[in-house]
Amino acid sequence: MADAPAFPDITDLRYEDAREELIAIVAKLEAGQAPLEDSMQLWRRGEALAAHCQRWLDGAQAEIERTTQPTATATSATSSEDDEVHADNAVFDDEDD
Repeated sequence: MADAPAFPDITDLRYEDAREELIAIVAKLEAGQAPLEDSMQLWRRGEALAAHCQRWLDGAQAEIERTTQPTATATSATSSEDDEVHADNAVFDDEDD
């Protein structure tokens, strides 16, 4: 495949850019207009972009858990796992009152 498009390195892509490129690839594949070899290259690129986006999301989740965990741990150090403190627990406790 001599005319294969050169894709930018995924490691340099922000989450939003990777997501937008992935959306464009899905649209191209769904249209079914690309030759098989091009479709396979787009598929591989899409898989790599999806994995890159998932790493971004996993990293964001880990950071959120890291920054919120000390508060929950400090307030529930003596409680059981079932009594784990969550930031939104108090919001819904008196909802029916």
